[in-house]
Amino acid sequence: MRSARVPATALQTGLLAIAFALTACSSSGAAITSAELAKLQLESDTRQIERIEVMFHLAASTKNIPLMMSLYADDATVTFGGKTYTGKDQVRSFFEKAGPFQLGNHWISDTPAYKIKVTVDKDRGTLYFECHYINADNKTVAVVVGADQKVARIDGKWLITQLIAATPVLTP
Repeated sequence: MRSARVPATALQTGLLAIAFALTACSSSGAAITSAELAKLQLESDTRQIERIEVMFHLAASTKNIPLMMSLYADDATVTFGGKTYTGKDQVRSFFEKAGPFQLGNHWISDTPAYKIKVTVDKDRGTLYFECHYINADNKTVAVVVGADQKVARIDGKWLITQLIAATPVLTP
């Protein structure tokens, strides 16, 4: 007597996939180690902090104050030109008056990738980048600003807690 071939159901296929995954992650050494997990977490945190720079420059280039403010902790401080602004209301007021956000300025904000520096230590870190504001009307550099920042993971999101800005010194 011939046996009829029965097609696998979705449940059977799913169970086979789970069994395969469990076998692959068995004690045969294929399981992820705590050191590998820590390395993956560090890489993830580093990329998330680097994303702050990307969103910062997008906000500055598009004059998007809400996007800029989404990068800051509620009690963040921004120091620019020797003056410190504390809390989101003061930080927002600073950015609303800053050059990149002025309607008459058509600036594109950019950072040379090699000038971005990130550190991570658990739920704290640092981020440094330079803002090269290019005047889109005459294709000249309008302003260069260095931004030295402290960042923290707050409620699962990396945010700027302190920004100190200054004109960077160019070195050969």
